[in-house]
Amino acid sequence: MSSPADPDSVSPRGLVLVILTYVLWGFLPLYMKALAHVPPIEVVAHRVIWSLPIAAAVLIWQGRAAEVIAALRTPRLLAMAVLTAVLISANWLIYVWAIANDHAMEAALGYYINPLFSVFLGAVLLKERLGRTQRMAIALAAAAVVIMTVQAGRLPLVALGLTLSWGIYAYCKKSLPLGPNQGFTLEVLVLCPFAAAILLWLALTGQSHFGTGSGADTLLLLGCGVVTAVPLMLYANGAKLVRLSTVGILQYIAPTLIFLCAVLVFGEPFDQSRRIAFPLIWAALVLYSLGLWRQYGAARRKAAATGRMQ
Repeated sequence: MSSPADPDSVSPRGLVLVILTYVLWGFLPLYMKALAHVPPIEVVAHRVIWSLPIAAAVLIWQGRAAEVIAALRTPRLLAMAVLTAVLISANWLIYVWAIANDHAMEAALGYYINPLFSVFLGAVLLKERLGRTQRMAIALAAAAVVIMTVQAGRLPLVALGLTLSWGIYAYCKKSLPLGPNQGFTLEVLVLCPFAAAILLWLALTGQSHFGTGSGADTLLLLGCGVVTAVPLMLYANGAKLVRLSTVGILQYIAPTLIFLCAVLVFGEPFDQSRRIAFPLIWAALVLYSLGLWRQYGAARRKAAATGRMQ
């Protein structure tokens, strides 16, 4: 296991792992679009089933499988894992549906808003104080949602669903006293019986695309485990080696690539409301990033002053 890096250092290995993760997540719509004809519930079930052997193999290699077995015998940990499993599966279901139904741009919006929603959650639930730039960033993001709602005559449900499910998932995940790989494996184990039941029902009713449709469908569904588990585990190991402010800014890579896929590859319309809303979101994220760097700078100065006093 890698030890945490010095908070003032930048680990090249950690940086590569985090950037690679966000690039993989950014191009994931291309993979999911190839499965657009498969019902989202079937795609998500395969993501769960085929993630398990990968996650289990990593844990066995790390010698951490016993921690997951112990968690399964601990009612409190199991209950927390059930909650996070429900949230992550809801997030996957919304995402897969969005890509299949030409809402990739709205998915990008949801992941752009997510860090700002996390700041908002911290203020509401943890009573964390918000700086002026953070308040301005949240206000701009809210304005973008209002503009899209007024123009379309409906809430951007995909964006809000992804933001809420992932933001609350990340918040709850912090309370789960397990490493990220162990926590992911536990979540997949919780979801596996339901995923298996869904796939069995689809097979018995003749609706399954696995092994009955084209060979490409079967291979793509098998690959769902790789495209789900590998980026999550790369991120879990890379984020420990890179300071939080750097991770916070690099996370914009994924929604930017999703946005570009939506516009340039899928040909989704970039209408007037989106031409206003997305620049507002980008401005909000610039403010958010400035706030992160200021916090990091203040922490460094405080640490340096403490060191001189000692």
